[in-house]
Amino acid sequence: MKRSKPSNAKKIQHTSKIRVRFAECDPLGIVWHGNYIQYFEDGRESFGNELGIGYLNQKEHNFSSPIVKSLCEHKLPLKYGDIAIIETTYIDCDAAKMIFQYKIFTPEGLLACTGETTQVFVALGGELSLTFPDFMVRWKQKMGLLDE
Repeated sequence: MKRSKPSNAKKIQHTSKIRVRFAECDPLGIVWHGNYIQYFEDGRESFGNELGIGYLNQKEHNFSSPIVKSLCEHKLPLKYGDIAIIETTYIDCDAAKMIFQYKIFTPEGLLACTGETTQVFVALGGELSLTFPDFMVRWKQKMGLLDE
């Protein structure tokens, strides 16, 4: 997977779990490839809700953060009933965007999938923000990502 930032970028990691549902699988009981993007969303939503930059937090500040790029690499299949572990990592950068990297592990701890998404900030009126919104600057300060 191509990295958007060098390995010395500041990172914040969060781990969550999901249970693979029947509707997410093909007739063989294996997760359909398109659902891994949804699992990234599950990890990102858990990250945001736990750490204070969830979608509702953004909406309170009159912003949304649509995805403009997504990558997904499949390594091993997940199966119906599996409890998968999603490791979601926020990669700090100077540009007004959020980069998240993902690792999804099987119940046995084997790497099933990796991925990355990039989101930008858009005011609810539709205007792209070229700088970090104030709420995001405060969050980055609180998380120790900005020098005081």
